[in-house]
Amino acid sequence: MPEVIFELDSTKPFKDQEKVGHNRWHPDIPPVAEVPVDTPVRVKVREWFDGWMKNDDSAEDILTAPLNSVHKLSGPFRVKEAKPGDLLVVDILDIGPLPQEDRGPLAGQGWGYCGVFAKENGGGFLTDVFPDAYKAIWEFKGQIATSRHIPEVSFAGMIHPGLMGTAPSAALLAKWNAREQALIDTDPTRVPPLALPPEPDSALIGKLTGPEYDRIAREGARTAPPRENGGNQDIKNFTKGTRVFYPVFVDGANLSLGDLHFSQGDGEITFCGAIEMGGYVDLSFNVIKDGMAKYGVRENAIFMPGTVDPRFERWLAFSGTSVTLDGEQKYLDSHLSYQRACLHAIDYLTSFGYSPEQGYLLLGSAPIEGRLSGVVDIPNSCSTVYLPVEMFEFDVRPGPGAPHQIDPGIGAPKALSIYSR
Repeated sequence: MPEVIFELDSTKPFKDQEKVGHNRWHPDIPPVAEVPVDTPVRVKVREWFDGWMKNDDSAEDILTAPLNSVHKLSGPFRVKEAKPGDLLVVDILDIGPLPQEDRGPLAGQGWGYCGVFAKENGGGFLTDVFPDAYKAIWEFKGQIATSRHIPEVSFAGMIHPGLMGTAPSAALLAKWNAREQALIDTDPTRVPPLALPPEPDSALIGKLTGPEYDRIAREGARTAPPRENGGNQDIKNFTKGTRVFYPVFVDGANLSLGDLHFSQGDGEITFCGAIEMGGYVDLSFNVIKDGMAKYGVRENAIFMPGTVDPRFERWLAFSGTSVTLDGEQKYLDSHLSYQRACLHAIDYLTSFGYSPEQGYLLLGSAPIEGRLSGVVDIPNSCSTVYLPVEMFEFDVRPGPGAPHQIDPGIGAPKALSIYSR
């Protein structure tokens, strides 16, 4: 086994570990370890809410989830050879839930969860249609995930880190904060908000305290969105065998990672759409000197996807165009057309007895494929959602007979309306 450079004790909160990570982006967060090039290392990763979510049949924990506290990132890890302008090469050698000997009650230790966040607490891709909080628990048996909340479905996981990235420079951090605040200022009372500004409340900056902690907590960028450094890209194809080329903005690159997913659909549409878990990642690092200039990389990562995707042979695809539910025509709005494709698939799944909420949760967590199928034919963008036929325990394709009706079991995950509290 590779040397463990970031250990986690499952009996202790993230902040009480021997090495403590962080939940904000800032160039001055001290690295927790220096990693050699061309040498495998193991990093253990805590589920993004650090044990807040429970393996039960209530969505109370999703409803009240403390978003200021995420993500719990392992790192930063310094690569001595990396300098600004280089490309940091990161190979994902292995990744998975925690080994049996490390298991306890936390997500990633034999189980995981996905959820729909309430509109007043983060929302999601379809928050205007699904404004309430829902949760589904998934059990892991080897590579296979099943759920008591979404019956007659099983699929192989595409295990991947939802979040991985290098530290920003001071100039890049200032750029992020300025442009995101400018967006917020266009509609400062919007629910959910247009962006998340720096927030000292619940900031975790390693083991720093005092004035240096206060400064970084005030300035640090939230980890929710993807940015030029990579970050929370939520790309389901970052599986075992992936090689990522990250731009380097500070000496040592200072890479961090977290937010492991057992499985996810393209878009992670419910915001907590992936099957969230803790676990381990084995990594190897290298550096391409002056790689940003050499390969025309001004910003954002390049990657070669992994080689362990489940091999589905048959798909059922749903299309959507850039017309609102009220019939208003929009111009080549691919965001809207993907929403309509997702809603098309959800409506179809209800014909088999699934609730709309179960369909929504399934699209976020199963390895669906989303595609921008047409982006030039004015006025309508066309997006498509591909569902693997083989993940259903019945024939999900249209046919001459009546649609199969699922055994509801526990039935639809419980909703907890935020408006009733």
